[in-house]
Amino acid sequence: MGSRGLKRTNSPNSVCEMGGWTRDGMRVATCLFEAAAWHYAVRPVCRYGHSATFNPHGLWWHFHKRMWDDRLKPAREHFWCRSCSLQHRKRVRPVRLELVRQSAADIELAFPPEREWKRAISRFRS
Repeated sequence: MGSRGLKRTNSPNSVCEMGGWTRDGMRVATCLFEAAAWHYAVRPVCRYGHSATFNPHGLWWHFHKRMWDDRLKPAREHFWCRSCSLQHRKRVRPVRLELVRQSAADIELAFPPEREWKRAISRFRS
């Protein structure tokens, strides 16, 4: 059991059941679904400082369809830097994933169907 009586699952296609919290009581997303539910864009940053910002809804759906683990730490392994791959001729994985405010310049992947999104939100809130 978790600290709040909620059980956390490690299933790759499960919705995160509990986010993290700071000492000030601010919520911190621990997976892509929470980032999408709380409207945080995801920004992978490589070791050379390059970054791109992704819309979280399409990104979550991309991971969910492939049944990939959407927790932030394991999700890093599915990203790589395009500019570094052109310069160094190899895929450079990001050193961290940052959660930032959404903007119009975010890279948008296909959004989930409305029915799927509402079903996931309903499971998340219950």
